[in-house]
Amino acid sequence: MTMKRRSFLKGIAATGAFAATGFPHIWNKNMSLARAANGEIKVGVLFSLTGTTGIIEESLNKATLMAIEEINAAGGINGMKIVPIVEDPASDPATFAEKARKLVVGDKCVSVFGSYTSASRKAVLPVFEKRDNLYWYPTLYEGRECSKNVIYTGAVPNQQQDEFIPWLVQKFGKKFYLIGSNYIYPKEENNYCKKLLETLGGEVVNEEYVPLGHSEFSSVINKIKSTQPNVIFSTVVGDSVVALHRQYRAAGLDPEKMPMASLTTSENEVAAMGGDAAAGHFTSAPYFMVHQSPENEKFVAAYKRRWGDDKVTHFVSEPSYFQVYLFKQAVEKLSGSEIDPPTIREAVKGQELIAPQGRIRVDPENLHTWLWPKIAMAKSDGQFEVLESFPEWIAPNPYAAYPGQTCTADGLKEG
Repeated sequence: MTMKRRSFLKGIAATGAFAATGFPHIWNKNMSLARAANGEIKVGVLFSLTGTTGIIEESLNKATLMAIEEINAAGGINGMKIVPIVEDPASDPATFAEKARKLVVGDKCVSVFGSYTSASRKAVLPVFEKRDNLYWYPTLYEGRECSKNVIYTGAVPNQQQDEFIPWLVQKFGKKFYLIGSNYIYPKEENNYCKKLLETLGGEVVNEEYVPLGHSEFSSVINKIKSTQPNVIFSTVVGDSVVALHRQYRAAGLDPEKMPMASLTTSENEVAAMGGDAAAGHFTSAPYFMVHQSPENEKFVAAYKRRWGDDKVTHFVSEPSYFQVYLFKQAVEKLSGSEIDPPTIREAVKGQELIAPQGRIRVDPENLHTWLWPKIAMAKSDGQFEVLESFPEWIAPNPYAAYPGQTCTADGLKEG
C-alpha cells in the first residue's frame, strides 16, 4: 500500500499561567494547595465494573490503577503520591454523571480518568465544562467534539478508517453491511465509513443498529445472508460483540468470504467469545498486544504480573495506561501551588512519550493524540496477527467527516 507522507505539527505548547477560557475559574490558590496537601494528588477513576460494558471497562480500570501504582512506587510526582478514588458507574450514563459530580465537587479530584462509550462521555461532559475540570478519555471515538476539558487519547475515525476501508475494499470488495450498537459512536463512525466508500465506489447494502446489551442477532444474520455483502463492518460494543461473533459462527458464515471488520473488537472481547469465534475477522486500531517493542513487552509483562497471567492488553487499555503517564509529565512541570485542572491542561499540550504502541503526542490545538494505525486479523489462539503496521503516526482530525470545521485551542472554527 502506498502511503502518503504526513507532516508533523511544528508547534509545541508553551506552559505558564492559565489563560481565561470562558468558564468560571473556581480553582483558586487555596484549592490548588489542597490538591497537593499531605503530599497527595487526588484523581478519579470512573470506569464501569458492572453492566453491559463492564466486560471491557474493568480492564481500563486495571490499566489505570497499574500506572498509578507504578508511578507511586517510583516516588510519585515530585514526591507526591497519586491517590485514586474509584467509582463504578455500572454502564449507565446517568450514573456516570452522578459519580463524576461526586469526584469533582465532593472529592475535589484534580482530574478524572474514565469512560468507554461516547454516551457516558457525553453524560459527564457538562460536569467537567461547568467546573473547568479535566476528563481523560482513552477510548476510540467518533470525533466531532471540541472541548477544552477532555484529553482524548484514543483514536478518532481518520486514525482507524483512512487506511482500513481502502484495504478492505481492495482485499474483499465494495459491498458493506453496517451493523452497530445504537448510540452516537457507531452512527458517526458509519457516517465516515460511508463517505470513504463513496470515494471508492463502494455500496452500503444495509445499515442497522441494535440496543446496548443486545444478544439476539438471528434477524441480522438472516439479512446478511440475503444481502451477501463483501464485508460486515461492525461497531457493536460490549458483550454484544461476543453474541454477534458466536451467532455468526453458528450460522456457518465464512470469514474468508465475508469477514467482519471491526473498530471495537479487541483481545478482551476475543478472550470472552473464544478464539475460534473471532478467527479470520479483522480490526483496525493503534495497538495490539502482539506489537513488538521494548515498551510493549514491559507493559504486557507488568499487566500479567499484576492482574493474572490469563489477562490481555488491548487498544483501549493501552491508552488508559499511557494517559496516566501523560498526566504525570504534565504535573511534574508544576509546583504544588500550581496543581489545578487548567494548568495541567496547559502543561499537557504538546507532551510526548514512548507508549507501548510507539511515540505518541498530545496535539496542542485539539487535545487529541497522534497515534499509529495498524490492521490485524484475529487468530484462534486469542491473539491478533498484525498485517499492516504503517510507518508514520497519524494526526488526529476529529472533524474529518465535516469539511470546513476544525477544532482549535480557541474552539470550533468554521470555514
